[in-house]
Amino acid sequence: MDETEGIRRLQTAVINDAVESNNEITERQRLEKEYGQVWNTKELSADFEVLGFMAPYVVVKRNSDGAKGDMQFQHLPRFYFNFIAN
Repeated sequence: MDETEGIRRLQTAVINDAVESNNEITERQRLEKEYGQVWNTKELSADFEVLGFMAPYVVVKRNSDGAKGDMQFQHLPRFYFNFIAN
């Protein structure tokens, strides 16, 4: 068993419970106010290489400079946010 599963499930619930709208524009604006830059799936693919994920986290490598980091994502509407370079 994954020892982080309980924590990740809790964090996933917190993130998805915070969603205020299924409207992508409204929800993106909410996330940008809290976290700064936000990516949808197409934008994420353009800016990053996904190295792995375990909801609600994704490990990425930024295409522009090769920096590795992680970020969080919410299910619906699907957005990625809170990039932190390692």
